[in-house]
Amino acid sequence: MSMADMTSTGVVPTGAGRVASRMDWTPYLAGAGIGVLSWVAFGVAKDPIGVTTAFGRLAGEAAIPLLGAQAVASNTYWKLAPFAFDYGVLFLVGLMVGAFLSALLTGTFKIELVPEVWKQEVGGSVWKRFAYAFFGGVIAMYGARLAGGCTSGHGISGGLQLAVSSWLFLAVMFATGLIASAVLFRSRKV
Repeated sequence: MSMADMTSTGVVPTGAGRVASRMDWTPYLAGAGIGVLSWVAFGVAKDPIGVTTAFGRLAGEAAIPLLGAQAVASNTYWKLAPFAFDYGVLFLVGLMVGAFLSALLTGTFKIELVPEVWKQEVGGSVWKRFAYAFFGGVIAMYGARLAGGCTSGHGISGGLQLAVSSWLFLAVMFATGLIASAVLFRSRKV
């Protein structure tokens, strides 16, 4: 199969000499795959694609040794979303395991405490990078739970159902992402 044939199929190998080679997917093929996965999730699990509810449920379970079972059981949020070993938790674990295995099999796995683009724009401090990542994650998770869904829950599952709240979520998410990247990664050239 020639490179032109592989490009037309939407999958382009970009590495060699590994168990598998790295594949860069066209957004059209990846989008179609996500659409089919959404159908399967709705059809088989009777649940939309989404991960923040599972994160919240796991956080409640992880909080028990720190806060106590009574405090977690009486928490308003965790009453609404108590821990359950369900489709959402399996989906979340599957995402992490699948990404890890994919990186291992394609030879693209590496431990990188501070990505190169971050070093160039913000600096090489590991602790500063971790602090930004942690607080950014807290803000994103809080916003996702406040909005009733994340980029997968609202963006994919809600967007497929043409939910107005999901389309509004997507518009705000992209706008704030553009603003945040303009502030964080503004050009330092004079």
